[in-house]
Amino acid sequence: MKQVVCKPTRRFRRLGLLALALIALPLLGALAVEGWMLLAARGAIYREAGAVPRRRVAIVFGAQVLPGGRLSDALAYRVDAGIALYRAGKIEQLLMTGDNRTPEYDEPTAMRDYALARGVPSAAIVLDDAGLRTYDSCYRARAVFGVAPNEAILVTQDYHLPRALFTCNQMGLRAIGFAAQPFVGPRAGEAERREHPARWLAWWQVVVSRPVPTFPQ
Repeated sequence: MKQVVCKPTRRFRRLGLLALALIALPLLGALAVEGWMLLAARGAIYREAGAVPRRRVAIVFGAQVLPGGRLSDALAYRVDAGIALYRAGKIEQLLMTGDNRTPEYDEPTAMRDYALARGVPSAAIVLDDAGLRTYDSCYRARAVFGVAPNEAILVTQDYHLPRALFTCNQMGLRAIGFAAQPFVGPRAGEAERREHPARWLAWWQVVVSRPVPTFPQ
């Protein structure tokens, strides 16, 4: 006997295929974005200060500051890495960029104080107190602080560098990266998990939306 396939069954199959496509396409797009960033960062990340090509400025990205102005491990390691580049003669200036949207919370000043206490002269430190996000820091480095192409070394942890390099380079900086010491503990895992959606947002911002930062000047 000939089997008859009823129309509702066909309709359900089509709906199932459509639902699968709606799930799969964004996932494939997200994977493509991450692959693009990781591939673009290959060969541009250094882990020994002595091996880093000489550039004019190190852009040191902010991270959490604890009560009393003490740097979190993540941030202390970033500033330590910037200091290592300065002591090695690889840079002339440290651009400390971070969040200072309220008087009670000030990443750049805490970063500067930490570097000053370790012998970096104040003349070698510039503060960007409106680096609220990686996108803002990269935008302002070029538009506000006049960092030119091939002048910058980006200083942050390994997990963050592909996004930072992608964002800054899409804005014309053509930077290289120097990996700070990784930090450990629950916050490290949380930061790495947050990095995936942050990469997707970074792609959207630099390729599609191109927003002007909240504090552009």
